[in-house]
Amino acid sequence: MSDTKIRTRKATQILKEDHQRVKGLFSDYDDLDEEAGAGKMHLFMELKRELTIHGQIEEEIFYPSIQASEADDDETLDLVGDAIEAHAIIKKLLTELSSLTPEDGEFDAKIQELKGRVLQHAEEEEKELFPCFEELDQEEQDDLSERLR
Repeated sequence: MSDTKIRTRKATQILKEDHQRVKGLFSDYDDLDEEAGAGKMHLFMELKRELTIHGQIEEEIFYPSIQASEADDDETLDLVGDAIEAHAIIKKLLTELSSLTPEDGEFDAKIQELKGRVLQHAEEEEKELFPCFEELDQEEQDDLSERLR
């Protein structure tokens, strides 16, 4: 009998796809003309939405699952703590940007700061934290992946 189980995306694949979508939005922002105020604001709003949803999913579902399964591993708990700290910085930048417009002199600089923080966080997360997911037993991986979907 053939294996008819449908292969679904793992939690880390879903999160990596989010990372790629956000990287694409930053790239689109970088491609805009200096005078493209409306386009900049539109992309910022998209970035804010994507980052807010992504962060909430990680903080409410992904990180707690990793913490619970690795409760006796100080290194993993430190990685999760670092990720939560990075989220706090990103949220602060999003709040600051929300009070600005593209016409404000510091808007572009804040977007670049946000980009740097987000890209660094995504890289660290994929390299250091996502492997912790692979250490979960298959049932935990499947459950976590389903909850993220």
